[in-house]
Amino acid sequence: MIGRLKGQLVYKAPPALMVDVGGVGYELSAPMSTFYDLPEVGREVTLFTHYAVKEDGVALYGFLTESERRLFREVQKVTGVGAKIALAVLSGASVDDFARLVQAGDITALTRIPGIGKKTAERMVVELRDRAADFAGGVAVVTGRGGAVPADPMAEASVALQQLGYKPAEVQKMLKQAEPGDSAEHIIRKALKSVLRG
Repeated sequence: MIGRLKGQLVYKAPPALMVDVGGVGYELSAPMSTFYDLPEVGREVTLFTHYAVKEDGVALYGFLTESERRLFREVQKVTGVGAKIALAVLSGASVDDFARLVQAGDITALTRIPGIGKKTAERMVVELRDRAADFAGGVAVVTGRGGAVPADPMAEASVALQQLGYKPAEVQKMLKQAEPGDSAEHIIRKALKSVLRG
């Protein structure tokens, strides 16, 4: 599986782009949220990727942030939603905005995203509401000469704890132990100790 690519941006023509990694050109599809922040052609770029096997072939999708990739994957778990609509979601709303719309149950606003009708919007609210807070909790990254840098230790800790199997509500309680300036590792350590103490 291909999880991340780092190389030279060869071309970009929404929704398609190509990244040259060591002489191999990877063709990807990406949402507009990624296109807005891509560097100029010829510059280096780092993308999180999602590799999908379809009946008629394979596809590779690229995202500048882990939270975009997570939302792309979660949206496709909704009945009747595929990659095309998932890309439209990220092209029509930021991760934070989409999470707020789902939590608020704003069907009208969701139907303004291309490809989403009323029934699909209703399914999204029902099936994603409990997980909506997690979408924006991903580790945002800044891509540049220095590579990927976690944007927020609290968000990084939240993702790690959820990957360990804790529910979002439990994670929020666990993170109350955190103090300003704590590293993600320190926050996780405190959170796990608080669970063990009961």
